[in-house]
Amino acid sequence: MLIGRQWISDHIPHKGNMLLLDCVERWDDEQILCIASSHRSASNPLRVGGRLGAVCSVEYAAQAMAVHDALVWKKRGDGPQVAGAGYIASVRELCMEITRLDDIDGDLAVSATRLAAHSSLLYNFVISTDRRMLVKGRIIIFVEPDALENSQSPESVAAKQEAPDV
Repeated sequence: MLIGRQWISDHIPHKGNMLLLDCVERWDDEQILCIASSHRSASNPLRVGGRLGAVCSVEYAAQAMAVHDALVWKKRGDGPQVAGAGYIASVRELCMEITRLDDIDGDLAVSATRLAAHSSLLYNFVISTDRRMLVKGRIIIFVEPDALENSQSPESVAAKQEAPDV
């Protein structure tokens, strides 16, 4: 089942033009594959001087990680309704075979593989098009502690709505 842009927007903090992903093509507990076409958009907010540098692929990968984390939490039934803020803490082993994303004609395939998830998320990622690897690396994202503490599962929201005020 293809997961579209609306579901993604409803479950991660990124909105409007800053939501870079179009859909989730497939996912499981360890990995995700998302598709993006926003690298070709003149209104992409990451463009500088009309160009979208290859380093911006890190943000594409980070959004795929956030979507994957939201999907895993939703599957477990114990996570937040919307993912809280996360901050890129580290990018390692970044290998860029290109210098720009905006001149790539095809859609981007954004794949990420979870290596660890606790108070931070650790993933390997690969950005490719037409089976050609463009950028790869590893990212650590720290999840805002307040977001974890204040997150509400659907069950806790329902319980609060049913509980009388005292």
